[in-house]
This record gives sequence, structure tokens and C-alpha cells, in this order.
Amino acid sequence: MLNDSADAMGGGPKLTEDLEEAGRDLDDYGLCLIAGRLGADRLQTVRERVYQLADVDITAGRGYRLDTDLTNQRIWSLLDKGDEFVDLVLDEVALNLTRHLIGRAFLLSNVTANITQPGGGEMASHCDQGYMPTPYPPIPVAANSMWLLDTFTDANGGTRYVPLSHRLDHGPGEHEGPMPDTVALEAPAGTLAVMDGRLWHRTGNNRTSAERRAAIFAYYTRPFIRQQENWFLSLSATTMARARTDPALRRLVGVDSWRGLGLVDGQERAPD
Repeated sequence: MLNDSADAMGGGPKLTEDLEEAGRDLDDYGLCLIAGRLGADRLQTVRERVYQLADVDITAGRGYRLDTDLTNQRIWSLLDKGDEFVDLVLDEVALNLTRHLIGRAFLLSNVTANITQPGGGEMASHCDQGYMPTPYPPIPVAANSMWLLDTFTDANGGTRYVPLSHRLDHGPGEHEGPMPDTVALEAPAGTLAVMDGRLWHRTGNNRTSAERRAAIFAYYTRPFIRQQENWFLSLSATTMARARTDPALRRLVGVDSWRGLGLVDGQERAPD
């Protein structure tokens, strides 16, 4: 039924550079695709750094709770592993589309890389606000910016999603009856994909024999939700010092107060 509705609307989001069109796709499909947001040089820099980090310890980052095997690899705490990753979480196009979904005030909950290895199994289906009690409110509380470092295809485990599932008031774990069909997100390297936190999705099965595919996920939430990464414990002193002096980054990691939350000895910690 969901898939039939998507077909009636034109099948799904298309690659675009138009932010207004991207906003409409987010509303209609729960997903938008910004073409070429990572230019060739920037893409090469970020991609090389991610694979360098992955190859330092090829056993690290395996066995995330939603994975079905130990094939796929995650790199955690990217905010502390290079300025190129800080630049991604502060990217204005990604932030503007996040504002479109969840409002002007939000936090960076995490930023990680997900590398799907040849033969990698599918992740369990989920949505990024699965911790919310159901029924979900009619607006999302989370948004995910996905930076494609390799071309995503059906064969190499490109993210699979259920079209229009962001319109449901529950996640896949609470779904009764047959599960809806998924479709593969297929797009070239350098694409920025932004997802509504209610959209059902999962890493696809990498059926290739020798092709890795990587993406970076910058995950944002409304400011009353606890962040997945505890920045105050995980960030180095150098990165935290930058976060305290850079107003945009400071807001994202949660140094500033918001509506009576995050007080310091009962006082607001407002932007300078």
C-alpha cells in the first residue's frame, strides 16, 4: 500500500540542486537527494580519510546492535578525527534541510561512518527516532544527513528504505501484518541524502565480491533528546576547546542552554 502510494506520486525523490524541491521531497517522501554536494576534491579528501581510519584497525567498529553479522564496519566519533568531518556537520545545505524537518533548534547527536564490506548482510530495519514512544507525533524529532562517499547501488548494499513510511505513527518493530517492500537508494558518490527520522530504512546486502561502499551519517535531533554520543566525555580537549569558541559547533554539541535545559549552576549558557 505504501509503495502503491509512492508510485502514484512519481516513484520517489530525484537528484536535485534546488533546495525548495529538496524540501518538497522531504515532505512527500521522507527523503531528498542533493546532487554533487561533495565536490570532487572534497569527496576525495573525506573518502581517503575515512578509509584510512577504517584500515588502521580493520576489526574495530564491528557488531553494532542493528547489524546481522560482523561484516560491516563503523567509525565512531568522527567529530574528533579531522576538520573535514567538522565541516560536514556544519554544512549549510545539510543544516537548512535539517531545519526544514525539525525546526531551528537542534543538536548533533552523532557523526559516524558506515562501511559496507563485500558480502555484508543487511541491517535490521529501523527508523532513527525508534526510541520515541508510539504513536509518533505528526512531526519528526530527528533527521539524518547521509554523505555518500561511494556510488550507492542495489548490488553494493545501498541503503534500502520504505517509501512514505515517515507518514506512519510507528517504527517497523511495532508494525503489524506483512512488512512493506523496500527500495534501494541509488545515487552517485558526492550526493547528500537527508532523511526524516521516521523513515524506515536499513543497510542493504552487499552482494558484490570486492566492492566496499561508505557513507558518513550526521544525525541531528531536537534539543530535548539525549545525544547518542556523549561529547563531553568522548571529545578531546582540543576539539572541545574549539566547540566552546565556535558558536555554530558549540550549539550543536550542546554547550549552550535551551529553554531551561543545560543550565550551569542554574544559569543559562547563552551564545556569546
